[in-house]
Amino acid sequence: MKKITLIAMLLLLGFGQSSFATDGYKIQVKLTGANDSMVYLAYYYAKGLPTIYKADSAKFNKSGVAVLQSKQNTVGGIYIILLSDQKTYFEFLLNNGDNMDITMPANDIPYGVKFRNSSENEHFQEYEKFLKDYGEKERMLTTELASAKNSADSATARKNLSDQSKVLIDYRNNVTTKYPNSLLASIFKALEVPHVPDGKHLLPNGQEDTMFAANYYKAHYWDGFNFQDDRLIHTPIYDAKLSEYINKMTYPYTDSIEKEANMLLSKTKGTQELFKYTLAWFNNWSQESKVMGMDEVFVYLVENYYMKGYATWESPDNLSKIIQRAEQVAPNVIGNVAPEMKMNDVEGKPQSLLDLKAKYTLVVFWSPTCGFCQHEIPEIDSLYRTVLKDKGVRVFAVRDDEDKDVKVWKDFIDKNKLNDWVNVWDPERKVDFQAKYDAYNTPTIYLLDDKKIIRGKKLDHTNIAEVIQMLEAKEKMQKNSNTKS
Repeated sequence: MKKITLIAMLLLLGFGQSSFATDGYKIQVKLTGANDSMVYLAYYYAKGLPTIYKADSAKFNKSGVAVLQSKQNTVGGIYIILLSDQKTYFEFLLNNGDNMDITMPANDIPYGVKFRNSSENEHFQEYEKFLKDYGEKERMLTTELASAKNSADSATARKNLSDQSKVLIDYRNNVTTKYPNSLLASIFKALEVPHVPDGKHLLPNGQEDTMFAANYYKAHYWDGFNFQDDRLIHTPIYDAKLSEYINKMTYPYTDSIEKEANMLLSKTKGTQELFKYTLAWFNNWSQESKVMGMDEVFVYLVENYYMKGYATWESPDNLSKIIQRAEQVAPNVIGNVAPEMKMNDVEGKPQSLLDLKAKYTLVVFWSPTCGFCQHEIPEIDSLYRTVLKDKGVRVFAVRDDEDKDVKVWKDFIDKNKLNDWVNVWDPERKVDFQAKYDAYNTPTIYLLDDKKIIRGKKLDHTNIAEVIQMLEAKEKMQKNSNTKS
């Protein structure tokens, strides 16, 4: 049995209007030419294959007929009929209130599937034929481009491919014009890619605007996407567009990310699923991002959305955990003054982090029994001796374990010659530094400036010098700017 591809799923779709007046759906499925026990109704949730979710199931009777039915309000979108082998399936459009019959010849899925009482899906075969011809021609033109023997042949092949792509665009545009309120039109509009105007574009001073194409593309990226159509959540479109927009078109600065999050959340406000997914997406992204400092975005989202009652779908227990996590992170986001820590050093003398005089302070939470620390700490010290010390860096190293054996700590310091560091500990756990610095894993490393403002966090020996270099470059630019003014 053939399977429909993801691209075909996005393009080979039908259109029309629902014929069932009540909420839910009723889908009678008939499988001919094969014995199968079960049939499943599945759907996408913002992502593409293989991420799908089962919504319903039914058992085929002796005549090969099964009925999938629900009386609950159903968010429409691209749904999937999946057979029990978990491999044979086809996509179709489903709207709340649909009542349709589907006949599936076992040896010709998806191309032989027939719909009754669904004008949207009756055009499925028309699309299928169009795409089959379109795909064959595109493959032929791609082969011609690959076998081009000179630049003239390449130029001709590229033009032919470009013209061919316009055929697909025209087909989509015709559908959206003819059926503007259909689910298919909404999907096609969501898939639209901005076309940057041709020609040279100038700045007000007459110079060429080299950023015009990128800025135009970003500014018009969401033009066709209907943020109030929850059915789009049940297509593999939204997650990919979000990822491209944030990861490839947005500067990785906290204020830029927060601005875009506010824009998208504002556009999806009032929907059930798109708003929920958007907020959850930014929540997860901000916590999982490899870009330093993005936990500030997480705190911002919690303070401005979760704590203000917008995440109505969260259970009280889960909401409490999210808020508690933000409270742990909030004190140590980049740009804040580092929380004070007063502890005793190896000799039992009191030491204060905020009283330590240095152009930069490297705060290192570590443990002599931590396997990764045993590798990372000597690497940091090597960097300190060869690069960081000359830049005015001092190290405030906090022992982060519950072992009160001072010998193993001193032995590690002596063995690795870390006596130039300020080595402190809190065996009685009075300072609560883990909560203040979110230092629940070792090693955890922060970089502070001369005013003890956090400038870097979650660092390692490979990027500490780079962060300092960036700070020095920024400081130099500010001095030059002040001199000119």
